[in-house]
Amino acid sequence: MAVRCEAAGGRALAAKLRAAAQALLRQCGLGGCELSLALIDDSAMRCLNARFRGKDRATDVLSFGQSQGEAGALPLRQSRDPGGPPTVLGDIVISLETACRQARHLGVRPFERLRRLVIHGLLHLLGYDHEGSPAGARRMYRRERELLAALAARRRPRARVRLAVSPKRAARR
Repeated sequence: MAVRCEAAGGRALAAKLRAAAQALLRQCGLGGCELSLALIDDSAMRCLNARFRGKDRATDVLSFGQSQGEAGALPLRQSRDPGGPPTVLGDIVISLETACRQARHLGVRPFERLRRLVIHGLLHLLGYDHEGSPAGARRMYRRERELLAALAARRRPRARVRLAVSPKRAARR
Protein backbone atom coordinates (compact mmCIF):
# COMPACT_ATOMS: atom_id res chain seq x y z
CA MET A 1 0.00 0.00 0.00
CA ALA A 2 1.57 3.24 -1.12
CA VAL A 3 0.26 6.60 0.07
CA ARG A 4 1.72 9.73 -1.46
CA CYS A 5 0.81 13.20 -0.26
CA GLU A 6 1.51 16.12 -2.55
CA ALA A 7 -1.07 18.44 -0.98
CA ALA A 8 -0.27 20.86 1.81
CA GLY A 9 -1.57 19.77 5.18
CA GLY A 10 -2.24 16.19 4.17
CA ARG A 11 0.72 14.42 5.74
CA ALA A 12 -1.02 14.12 9.11
CA LEU A 13 -3.92 12.30 7.46
CA ALA A 14 -1.79 10.00 5.30
CA ALA A 15 -0.96 7.39 7.98
CA LYS A 16 -4.57 7.14 9.14
CA LEU A 17 -5.76 6.92 5.56
CA ARG A 18 -3.27 4.15 4.83
CA ALA A 19 -4.56 2.10 7.77
CA ALA A 20 -8.16 2.70 6.69
CA ALA A 21 -7.38 1.63 3.11
CA GLN A 22 -5.66 -1.54 4.31
CA ALA A 23 -8.69 -2.39 6.48
CA LEU A 24 -10.94 -1.73 3.47
CA LEU A 25 -8.94 -4.10 1.28
CA ARG A 26 -9.14 -6.81 3.95
CA GLN A 27 -12.89 -6.22 4.32
CA CYS A 28 -13.31 -6.74 0.56
CA GLY A 29 -11.20 -9.90 0.57
CA LEU A 30 -8.40 -8.07 -1.23
CA GLY A 31 -5.78 -8.07 1.52
CA GLY A 32 -3.14 -9.50 -0.81
CA CYS A 33 -3.66 -6.80 -3.42
CA GLU A 34 -1.69 -3.64 -4.01
CA LEU A 35 -3.23 -0.17 -4.14
CA SER A 36 -1.75 3.29 -4.48
CA LEU A 37 -3.31 6.42 -2.93
CA ALA A 38 -2.32 9.98 -3.74
CA LEU A 39 -3.51 13.16 -2.04
CA ILE A 40 -3.10 16.15 -4.34
CA ASP A 41 -4.35 19.73 -4.56
CA ASP A 42 -7.17 21.10 -6.73
CA SER A 43 -4.81 22.42 -9.39
CA ALA A 44 -3.25 19.01 -10.01
CA MET A 45 -6.67 17.33 -9.87
CA ARG A 46 -8.05 19.78 -12.43
CA CYS A 47 -5.24 18.82 -14.82
CA LEU A 48 -5.89 15.09 -14.35
CA ASN A 49 -9.64 15.50 -14.73
CA ALA A 50 -9.19 17.52 -17.93
CA ARG A 51 -6.68 15.06 -19.39
CA PHE A 52 -8.49 11.81 -18.59
CA ARG A 53 -12.16 12.79 -18.44
CA GLY A 54 -12.30 15.93 -20.57
CA LYS A 55 -13.69 17.98 -17.66
CA ASP A 56 -11.75 21.17 -16.98
CA ARG A 57 -12.46 21.38 -13.26
CA ALA A 58 -11.27 19.76 -10.07
CA THR A 59 -13.14 16.73 -8.76
CA ASP A 60 -12.91 14.87 -5.48
CA VAL A 61 -11.59 11.45 -6.55
CA LEU A 62 -10.29 9.70 -9.66
CA SER A 63 -9.43 6.02 -10.05
CA PHE A 64 -7.00 4.54 -12.51
CA GLY A 65 -7.17 0.75 -12.84
CA GLN A 66 -4.10 -1.32 -13.61
CA SER A 67 -5.51 -4.83 -14.16
CA GLN A 68 -8.83 -4.71 -15.90
CA GLY A 69 -10.65 -7.74 -17.23
CA GLU A 70 -12.90 -8.19 -20.24
CA ALA A 71 -15.74 -6.13 -18.84
CA GLY A 72 -13.32 -3.46 -17.58
CA ALA A 73 -13.62 -4.55 -13.98
CA LEU A 74 -11.92 -6.76 -11.47
CA PRO A 75 -14.02 -9.31 -9.63
CA LEU A 76 -14.99 -8.17 -6.14
CA ARG A 77 -13.08 -10.96 -4.43
CA GLN A 78 -9.51 -11.54 -5.56
CA SER A 79 -7.42 -14.41 -4.33
CA ARG A 80 -3.69 -14.02 -4.34
CA ASP A 81 -1.37 -16.79 -5.37
CA PRO A 82 0.87 -17.14 -2.29
CA GLY A 83 3.94 -17.62 -4.48
CA GLY A 84 3.19 -14.88 -6.97
CA PRO A 85 3.24 -11.11 -6.96
CA PRO A 86 0.29 -9.21 -5.52
CA THR A 87 -2.55 -8.19 -7.82
CA VAL A 88 -2.15 -4.49 -8.58
CA LEU A 89 -5.56 -2.83 -8.37
CA GLY A 90 -4.51 0.66 -9.45
CA ASP A 91 -4.34 4.21 -8.22
CA ILE A 92 -6.84 6.33 -6.32
CA VAL A 93 -6.16 10.07 -6.52
CA ILE A 94 -7.98 12.40 -4.12
CA SER A 95 -8.03 16.18 -4.06
CA LEU A 96 -7.42 17.06 -0.43
CA GLU A 97 -8.73 20.60 -0.94
CA THR A 98 -12.01 19.40 -2.44
CA ALA A 99 -12.39 16.66 0.19
CA CYS A 100 -11.91 19.19 3.02
CA ARG A 101 -14.47 21.57 1.48
CA GLN A 102 -16.92 18.70 1.16
CA ALA A 103 -16.26 17.66 4.77
CA ARG A 104 -17.05 21.17 6.02
CA HIS A 105 -20.21 21.27 3.89
CA LEU A 106 -21.33 17.82 5.13
CA GLY A 107 -20.39 18.55 8.76
CA VAL A 108 -17.94 15.63 9.04
CA ARG A 109 -14.24 15.40 9.85
CA PRO A 110 -11.88 15.53 6.86
CA PHE A 111 -10.67 11.98 7.60
CA GLU A 112 -14.24 10.65 7.42
CA ARG A 113 -14.72 12.25 4.01
CA LEU A 114 -11.36 10.92 2.79
CA ARG A 115 -12.23 7.41 3.95
CA ARG A 116 -15.48 7.53 2.00
CA LEU A 117 -13.65 8.76 -1.09
CA VAL A 118 -11.17 5.86 -0.82
CA ILE A 119 -14.14 3.47 -0.70
CA HIS A 120 -15.69 5.23 -3.69
CA GLY A 121 -12.44 5.07 -5.64
CA LEU A 122 -11.91 1.40 -4.83
CA LEU A 123 -15.41 0.53 -5.96
CA HIS A 124 -14.67 2.18 -9.30
CA LEU A 125 -11.53 0.03 -9.58
CA LEU A 126 -13.70 -3.01 -8.92
CA GLY A 127 -16.08 -2.09 -11.74
CA TYR A 128 -18.85 -0.22 -9.96
CA ASP A 129 -20.23 2.77 -11.86
CA HIS A 130 -22.68 5.42 -10.67
CA GLU A 131 -22.76 7.39 -13.91
CA GLY A 132 -23.93 4.70 -16.34
CA SER A 133 -27.42 4.01 -15.00
CA PRO A 134 -29.65 4.66 -11.99
CA ALA A 135 -29.48 0.94 -11.10
CA GLY A 136 -25.67 1.04 -11.21
CA ALA A 137 -25.67 4.13 -9.00
CA ARG A 138 -27.95 2.45 -6.44
CA ARG A 139 -25.76 -0.66 -6.44
CA MET A 140 -22.57 1.35 -5.97
CA TYR A 141 -23.88 3.62 -3.21
CA ARG A 142 -25.44 0.66 -1.39
CA ARG A 143 -22.04 -1.10 -1.41
CA GLU A 144 -20.38 2.14 -0.25
CA ARG A 145 -22.72 2.29 2.75
CA GLU A 146 -22.16 -1.40 3.53
CA LEU A 147 -18.39 -0.96 3.53
CA LEU A 148 -18.57 2.19 5.66
CA ALA A 149 -20.73 0.36 8.21
CA ALA A 150 -18.42 -2.66 8.22
CA LEU A 151 -15.35 -0.50 8.78
CA ALA A 152 -17.09 1.45 11.53
CA ALA A 153 -18.10 -1.81 13.25
CA ARG A 154 -14.47 -3.00 13.18
CA ARG A 155 -13.34 0.22 14.86
CA ARG A 156 -15.89 0.22 17.68
CA PRO A 157 -14.41 -0.87 20.97
CA ARG A 158 -16.14 -3.71 22.72
CA ALA A 159 -18.47 -2.68 25.49
CA ARG A 160 -16.89 -2.65 28.90
CA VAL A 161 -18.82 -3.09 32.09
CA ARG A 162 -17.72 -1.01 35.04
CA LEU A 163 -18.84 -1.29 38.60
CA ALA A 164 -20.51 1.89 39.69
CA VAL A 165 -20.16 0.98 43.36
CA SER A 166 -16.88 0.28 45.09
CA PRO A 167 -16.48 -3.20 46.65
CA LYS A 168 -16.25 -1.72 50.17
CA ARG A 169 -19.46 0.20 49.71
CA ALA A 170 -21.24 -2.84 48.27
CA ALA A 171 -20.21 -4.93 51.31
CA ARG A 172 -22.00 -2.45 53.62
CA ARG A 173 -25.34 -2.97 51.90
